[in-house]
Amino acid sequence: MRAIATVWRKEVRENLRDRRTLLSALIFGPLFGPLILAASLQFLVHRTADEADRRLEIAVRHAERAPNLIAFLEARNVIVTRVTLDDEATRRAVQARTWPLVLAIPEEFGTRLAAARPAALQLYSDASGSRSDHGVARTKLLVAQYGASIGRLRVLARGVDPLLTTPFVVQDIDVSTPQSRSVTVLGMLSYLVLLAMILGGLYLAIDATAGERERHSLEPLLTTPVPREHLIYGKILAAATFMLLSLALTVIACAVALRYVALENFGMTARLDAGVVVRIILATAPLSLAAAGLLTVVASFTHSYREAQTWLGVVMLVPTLPLVFVGLADWQPSLGLMAVPSLGQHFLITALLRGDAITPAQVLVSVTASLALGVALAWLAGRLYRRESLLG
Repeated sequence: MRAIATVWRKEVRENLRDRRTLLSALIFGPLFGPLILAASLQFLVHRTADEADRRLEIAVRHAERAPNLIAFLEARNVIVTRVTLDDEATRRAVQARTWPLVLAIPEEFGTRLAAARPAALQLYSDASGSRSDHGVARTKLLVAQYGASIGRLRVLARGVDPLLTTPFVVQDIDVSTPQSRSVTVLGMLSYLVLLAMILGGLYLAIDATAGERERHSLEPLLTTPVPREHLIYGKILAAATFMLLSLALTVIACAVALRYVALENFGMTARLDAGVVVRIILATAPLSLAAAGLLTVVASFTHSYREAQTWLGVVMLVPTLPLVFVGLADWQPSLGLMAVPSLGQHFLITALLRGDAITPAQVLVSVTASLALGVALAWLAGRLYRRESLLG
């Protein structure tokens, strides 16, 4: 144990003096990640607010065929522009973004409406536009409201109470809380925390084998009267230490940065007070040993620093793969899924952000599984370090 502690102190001390390690472990990940997250969320908030406040603009072809519809739209703060275009010109105008939305009123619209028959309307839009869906949805909603008002008037003209045509009324009861709703926009926080944590120990894991071999310092190191596996255990613990530092700084930076995001404008609250920050760090910390062991095992098969960077750049994405599937499959927390490293941490982080109850069994399973994987990978790295082929 004394040899492991000595190697750990040596690696931590040397890497604290290494500018590249400090930049990647303690600045780039913990600082720029939360800043990018907060900036993107703030941009999303402002854009959503702008779209909600922006008046809907619709170009109408043959507006004279539906004057009441045009009056209905204008009364609801819609900017209606009358245009004279044929079908081909309308398609070109929409594709060129000259008019994002064009509502065409067919010639038989008034006749069919007077005969109490369904009257068609043509709405031209470009689904590839970033804001097209929002405008189309608002236009369809307004047209549907106008159609519903005409339908009620028709029923009323025949001496029938319009309420008879509405047998059901659905009342929406939203049981979500401001902090639980914030998870819809903070879902990427788990990815950010895991990636920043792994990045914190990436260069230490590379240096453990590939870096030492490239500097020709591995052979003298192995001649020391210390078991080889103890040397690698100390290096793994040093990498895990820097991962923990990166993890803590990232979560704290996220908590600070999200204070400046106006989620309250949409009825959301980012629950990242000091207690939640500490619990997120504690919930994710056991994964650092597994991540350090995985990177070290992969790095032991490489022969140069550049080769190790190439392979580990791909391998560091492996812990985030379960998080992709949980979004696609809509998995819910269970003891079986809590035993999957990184996935269990994701569930714990999400529950803490939502303010949901976390059972002791879920925490125990997640922590035990992550630590067990970390110990197994560290043992494997120790066995690999005893290979004679390690030198060349």
